[in-house]
Amino acid sequence: MSLHDDAVAVLKEYTPAERREDAAPEQEELRRVYLDHLAARPDGLWKACRDAHLTASAMVIDPSGGRVLLTLHRKIRKWLQMGGHCEPGDVSLAAAALREATEESGIAGLTLLPGGPVRLDRHLTPCAWHLDVQYAALAPAGAVEAISEESLDLRWFPYAEVADVADDSVVRLLEATRARL
Repeated sequence: MSLHDDAVAVLKEYTPAERREDAAPEQEELRRVYLDHLAARPDGLWKACRDAHLTASAMVIDPSGGRVLLTLHRKIRKWLQMGGHCEPGDVSLAAAALREATEESGIAGLTLLPGGPVRLDRHLTPCAWHLDVQYAALAPAGAVEAISEESLDLRWFPYAEVADVADDSVVRLLEATRARL
């Protein structure tokens, strides 16, 4: 199965994890936008698709410690979950999200939370609209992070502090992730 076919299959099966009343209609609209984009653009997963492209990300979470690992993104200068562009070697969106989380956190042994993507988020970046498919990755016990060249900083935050440092999209991803736990 191609990455494009995997993305279509994942999005067709996607069900929001959030419990907010307004989450389902918003997430359903994004799911439709993503599927329409992929139907119209065979290159819709690649950075070369200049108007918009799918990206994959994962919130690294330590449920036993009640904390999440965020990166202070070098280019955007905001605290975000790990994530980025799909690459030719990625066999699935889940694999892309796990690769990005592992590369950017420096943590070996991350595992994706079962059940597929946790949330969808569309945001404008300097290169194009990112149609982000967001997963959650569980950190193994005793995980030690290592900063990558894509980050200015990498830090664990207690759940209660995420809203103080990150934007609404990250807060909503945390809410959706916690609803899935």
